[in-house]
Amino acid sequence: MSSQQYATRALCRTVVLAGCVLAWPAAAAENEVTAPPIVTEGAAAAALPPSSASAAGETREASAVPVEPARAPEAPASKPELTTASINPSAAVPDEAAPAAGVESAPRAVVVSADRTEILDECPVIDICVDRYLWALYERTPKLDKIRETERRVVTVKRKGRMVKVTRTFTRLVDNDFTWKDPKAADRVRLTMMDYVIGGMDRGFKLKLFHALHAAEQAGLSPGITSAFRDDYRQAIASGLKAATNRSYHGGSLRGGYGHGLAADIVSVNGPTRAQRWVATEQLWKWVDANGKSYGIGRPYLDHDPPHVGPINGEEYAKHRGSAVKVAAAETRKHKRLAARQEHHAAKRSKAVRASAPSSRRTS
Repeated sequence: MSSQQYATRALCRTVVLAGCVLAWPAAAAENEVTAPPIVTEGAAAAALPPSSASAAGETREASAVPVEPARAPEAPASKPELTTASINPSAAVPDEAAPAAGVESAPRAVVVSADRTEILDECPVIDICVDRYLWALYERTPKLDKIRETERRVVTVKRKGRMVKVTRTFTRLVDNDFTWKDPKAADRVRLTMMDYVIGGMDRGFKLKLFHALHAAEQAGLSPGITSAFRDDYRQAIASGLKAATNRSYHGGSLRGGYGHGLAADIVSVNGPTRAQRWVATEQLWKWVDANGKSYGIGRPYLDHDPPHVGPINGEEYAKHRGSAVKVAAAETRKHKRLAARQEHHAAKRSKAVRASAPSSRRTS
């Protein structure tokens, strides 16, 4: 190969390299990709042997197309993608407390405090949650009341001018703590306290009582249960105002026994002192009188046994508060008024007869 042919080839190579250098910035800006390393003219000349480099230099001077060496911009060094700890505002924040998918969450328990009880879940089995709620009301209520105690004492009194000793009966109200009675009765039949006290009530009555007391709780009255189911033994050890041992509507054997209790005693636990709780309890009873019928419960004895509640469609309520009882009471009052009027007229007639008797004697 002659020196002239070699120089021609070097010139062509230089022109091609120069065209590539001029076209590279536009292609890099359009495609935004990293271009391969560019070999400049000087580098190409340095790569040639000395004879070829001199020939290439002569040919470049003779060329009519000026070629300016272009400096290629440095391509930014590629960095590995980093994972930051920031949270995308549009992304959902994971809930650590949320249950895993496909796992059924356990029903939340009843929250009990000194002044409030709430159900925090949707019950899969209503009977279980009703029992738990009523048990929570029973468990938070102090088992205290006042009972009448009679005492016979010998006293000295004055009769017909002289002092004699007689026996008198005195009645007084005393505090009564009956917390121990239900556990003893439950242990006697080998049941848990919850199964004995709450489980012994009639299912329909429990549902009515649940809805009524839950509404009272929402009204801020803080209801509580002091007594629910009672069997014959529990009724026998009860004190104060009570029914016969086997006739109690709380669950006596004559009323059906276990599972048929149709009565409960309710009070309010709102207030730190007993006096404040008594005021709140009277408000609860008034609320039951005004709203209980819409839930199916009522107080059959009113002031005779204030805490006692039962179903309004039951025998006990109908016997003491039913329409037939009201009609009978009205008829009784009517007969009493008529009898009193007749006695009054008879007394007036006898008085007139006695007054006219002396005058007739004087006339004769």
